Amino acid sequence: MHGQPRKAPKPEDEAASAAKAEKLRNLQSQFLCFHRNNIYSKEALEVNAKLLEINPEHYTAWNYRKLAVEHRLTQSESDPDSVNSILNEELKVVESALRQNFKSYGAWHHRKWVLSKGQSSLDHELRLLDRFQKADSRNFHAWNYRRFVASLLNISEVDELQYTTDMINKNFSNYSAWHNRSVLLSNLLKRKAQVFFPKEKVLNEEYELVHQALFTDPDDQSGWFYHLWLLEQTVKADAPLLVSSWPAHDSNLILLGDSCLEDSALSPFNTFHSELGTIPLVVYFNKAVEGVNSSTISVESVLNMKGELTWKPLSTNNSQTAQVWVTYLNYPDIKLHSSEFYPVEVSVGHSQGIISSNGFHYSHPSRFAFKVFVRPFEKDLAGHGVEMVSWREDNFLLYESHSQESNPILSLDQLNIKDDHEESSSKWRAETIANEIALFRELLSEINCKIGKLTLARLLIAHDMMMSPIANKVVHSEEVIELYSDLMMLDSPHSQYYKDERSLVLLQQITSNMESLLRYCFRHGDRTSSFLGNSICLRLNNLSLSRVGSVEKLLWVQMLDLSHNELRSIEGLEAMQLLSCLNLSNNKLSSFTALGPLRLLKSLKVLDIACNEIGSHSIDTTRYLCSSPLSHTEEIGWSHDEMVTGDVNLANYWEAFLIFKDLNLTQLDIVGNAIADEKFKSFLVKIVPTLKWLDGQQLQLH
Repeated sequence: MHGQPRKAPKPEDEAASAAKAEKLRNLQSQFLCFHRNNIYSKEALEVNAKLLEINPEHYTAWNYRKLAVEHRLTQSESDPDSVNSILNEELKVVESALRQNFKSYGAWHHRKWVLSKGQSSLDHELRLLDRFQKADSRNFHAWNYRRFVASLLNISEVDELQYTTDMINKNFSNYSAWHNRSVLLSNLLKRKAQVFFPKEKVLNEEYELVHQALFTDPDDQSGWFYHLWLLEQTVKADAPLLVSSWPAHDSNLILLGDSCLEDSALSPFNTFHSELGTIPLVVYFNKAVEGVNSSTISVESVLNMKGELTWKPLSTNNSQTAQVWVTYLNYPDIKLHSSEFYPVEVSVGHSQGIISSNGFHYSHPSRFAFKVFVRPFEKDLAGHGVEMVSWREDNFLLYESHSQESNPILSLDQLNIKDDHEESSSKWRAETIANEIALFRELLSEINCKIGKLTLARLLIAHDMMMSPIANKVVHSEEVIELYSDLMMLDSPHSQYYKDERSLVLLQQITSNMESLLRYCFRHGDRTSSFLGNSICLRLNNLSLSRVGSVEKLLWVQMLDLSHNELRSIEGLEAMQLLSCLNLSNNKLSSFTALGPLRLLKSLKVLDIACNEIGSHSIDTTRYLCSSPLSHTEEIGWSHDEMVTGDVNLANYWEAFLIFKDLNLTQLDIVGNAIADEKFKSFLVKIVPTLKWLDGQQLQLH
């Protein structure tokens, strides 16, 4: 049992254990001899069966039986009785092993394999399951096997759903029954089966059922997990939606031919300069999708004369499914008069093809439009060097907005075409969440329940997320932050999770409206840098952030300060395609793997990762599936020239090589990390030839 202290074994127990181990070694030695020599005799199978009865987790022994069965079946194809005898023998071996350990993965998997041959009777299987589920009604192996058998017997999902109801009514603490119920209901709701539509009616009944469990025993987690699943079904939209874009809808994008030109009349929220000669066009969905291409998203503009744009998923794992996608428009002819503007209209989803990872099509066609203005080049800055960007406090002045300032965080909700049923569904969602909030406030007034507080926090967040486009603020953010702070103290083993959730809520609060956002917007004192120009710095430093969030509202940001936080990952920053300056100093980043999103930020010029923990821990190899990291699937097109770094051993710094090899940084700060010795700095200078400043020192040009 979990949480039970171990007891010292008695002498007679030790003797029995030693005898069992000796028997196991002898059986294993005999079995391996048979296996190596491909012997599938009756004697060999008897030895194997005895071994599995003692140790049902011996995967090699189960795989040997599969080979033996295939061998024997090829010799008995013309004799149906012999085939049935062979397979029934396997089922008996499995049953014997399950009596020893009815949570054996190998045994259950082998039984599935035997039944998949299609030669065995299924009548016995449900009776067998009943016996095992009486012994342990929460055994998830048995529930998983039950789904398999039910599909073979063509038992309807409605009947199986009733079975879960019966099991839950016998014991509210049956987590596996609740889980199986969620699997069955997901399928029934997705195909809108009879009596399971509309979705709102079904979920109301499920809320009533789970309330009985929660209020009967608030300390049991089974019902709470099912309530979380119900909450997800209530608030999430099945079909993917476009939630944000850059440039934003109805914005006037001003392209600076040379951003060293200072013009205080220009809004920093919609000015942009790129040395690449292209304008990124970013679309941000509420869930990961595939199928984004020039057929499913059309762009009408003179900036897209070819018509065929290539859309790329912003995914750090080389997947073709992503929440954020980007393409690039070419700069217009800069010789034209600066008063000219170029309209761009983007239509999303008017042709089928965009589909979420769970199989739902983009069904809310939407449009957004913006205008592009051009400020022409001025050639009087020849010889102007790349100045160092300083992150010192005295270099920043709070930004003062103009009354006519455009709002960079406008929601795209109004662009999505919605039908009457969806309006009705939105009203139901709001009422349901409000009712649940009231119910759990009442419960928490009577008991101090950790998972109850967590559920209330999630409900309050869901309420604010639904109401924010209307209210333009997050009403419950302070209460949610307080709930997560309490949970960090009450439940210290899970404090990192609560800290991450608290960070997300804080960022939602900051980005919820223009007034709140402007408190964190600063002008940088150096207006001469070619990549600072008229942009402002969003300063989210010293906020105890452990996770990045609300990125869909920050696509406009070109200079970002996340220093002096508690970040262990920067997942999500890959969406911020305009970023040219990024400060990640004084966080808890422990490896270059944590910096993976940087590889997708093609405009990045200035990076500060000083005073982190890079090099203090062993290399993170969890994402690598092969012996050499340099041959990992997410890396393509390796050439010999890329791997030659002089006298530096690339094997020592391959993580850094993966991150920095395609970046065009001009300034990098890495001091204060364990890895930052002189040898590593020499390595950086070789693989980042564009580097001009390293740890505050100007590099000498050779």
